[in-house]
Amino acid sequence: MFLTETGPVAYRHRLWCAALACGPGAFLAGATAAAADGLRQAGFVIDVLIPLSRRVIRPPIGVVVRRSSVLPACDLHRMGHPPRTRTARSIVDAAQWLASTNAARALIAEAFRRRMVSIDDVLGVLDRLPRAKRRAWIRQVALGASAGAHSLAELDYGQVCRGAGLPEPTRQSVRVDARGARRYLDVHYEEWRVHVEIDGGHHLEPAVWWADMKRQNELWIAGERVLRFPAWAIRERPNEVIAQVRTALRAAGWPN
Repeated sequence: MFLTETGPVAYRHRLWCAALACGPGAFLAGATAAAADGLRQAGFVIDVLIPLSRRVIRPPIGVVVRRSSVLPACDLHRMGHPPRTRTARSIVDAAQWLASTNAARALIAEAFRRRMVSIDDVLGVLDRLPRAKRRAWIRQVALGASAGAHSLAELDYGQVCRGAGLPEPTRQSVRVDARGARRYLDVHYEEWRVHVEIDGGHHLEPAVWWADMKRQNELWIAGERVLRFPAWAIRERPNEVIAQVRTALRAAGWPN
């Protein structure tokens, strides 16, 4: 293969080389295809998907060739540059192939947060891939993300709460503040007027911190219960988080 321009080999050149070197019917896939759609920055490895009937003897360095017997037209973006799988198929494959489940959850959450996929898109891919690795787990994460859990910490919170038998909350609930602005609440147990806010690192910035406090004050003034947890506590101290949420719900009238 030859480059038709001077200068170093850029990442986009590597993508084209990978797709062309793997021959007819080759598509960028997984995290590589998701990155091409703008979801996240891919690493050095380039994932390429080809039909099960084909083999690639010597792929370029850094290219991982994967094979599948299920490559329907609805999962393929043939006019992409380079050709690649469509976003829903890309994130399902990435969730199968990524070594880290945290990275897979974050990718799925980001796709839903940016409205690049719908739950029907993802469930359709899973239906077409009945033998997919982590299939049930991917379905659960996608359902959580589609319900409004748009961060890794929120997905972790949902998993912890389901395991503890807490009621299912509304996610990203919308309320209008005193100035008429729309505000989104991470977790809202509407029946019991209990809110749970999950704070990432950016919440420590002074402007964000003050905005959070004002919103919390407004909720308290309106008679709502508000609980706040740092994202790390969801992962490292889930029992303490659950104990406080359960206590707040019971105090608000939850019968369990």
